[in-house]
Amino acid sequence: MLNAESHPRPALTGEELTLGYGAQSVVHEVSLALQPGRVTALLGPNGSGKSTVLRALARLHPRQRGDIRLAGPAGERSIDLLGAKELARALTLFAQTRTTPQGLSVRDVVAFGRHPHRRRFAGLDDADRAAIDHAMRLTGISDFADRAAGELSGGEMQRVWLASCLAQDTAIVLLDEPTNHLDLRYQIETLDLVRELAEGHGVAIGIVLHDLDHAARIADHVVLLHEGRVHAAGQVGEVLTSAHLSHVYDIPIDVTADPLDGRLRIDARSRREVRTAAPV
Repeated sequence: MLNAESHPRPALTGEELTLGYGAQSVVHEVSLALQPGRVTALLGPNGSGKSTVLRALARLHPRQRGDIRLAGPAGERSIDLLGAKELARALTLFAQTRTTPQGLSVRDVVAFGRHPHRRRFAGLDDADRAAIDHAMRLTGISDFADRAAGELSGGEMQRVWLASCLAQDTAIVLLDEPTNHLDLRYQIETLDLVRELAEGHGVAIGIVLHDLDHAARIADHVVLLHEGRVHAAGQVGEVLTSAHLSHVYDIPIDVTADPLDGRLRIDARSRREVRTAAPV
């Protein structure tokens, strides 16, 4: 599963995407590119359009304008021209909310991810079982593979759905707040897994995050959204600045670099703290 291959990995590009609900546009002319081996983080306040953009990239939200193109060994095509299974072999989306299935084991749920690779009515083959086992090891759920999914905690189920996405074995992975509901250990392990998918397997990652420190930790490229538009895009240090973040989040935010490892430290200050620190 997820082995690096000699041929080029696909990449996904959204060009001037305008998205909305009904006649109301909520995302305006947003462009971004997911590159093989790189993590692109979509950041911004609630309502800025992050998850809507991610769902549109997976063809789960209609576009009012713009195009989404998949590039790979066979050339570049609009995703509108791909069949459902063909698209599912190219990319997978880890969504924020999923219903916990009842009457199925954890292994059964992870096996959902193999659907695009199976012939109609065919059972699991050796490649399917290997991909499922590998995905469960990566996400740390092998020990409860035979438990009923309905018995799991929210954090455990979060990892099960992530394993199902990884079992799909795609070259593009879209993640919508994958660290939600996870305790600190599994937050860090999930972030490390995201980096491993990019660096070790050449996967193109698009990830929505609320935690700016998490984004600074794993992202190669950042798209900062504000009111449905791209406020800034570029490398982490270019986008995660005090000026950009304070403007977008409408709260004073200090950004400093750790003198030892250079990692960015992002510290949001409340208005009360600002008033207290102000000279009398």
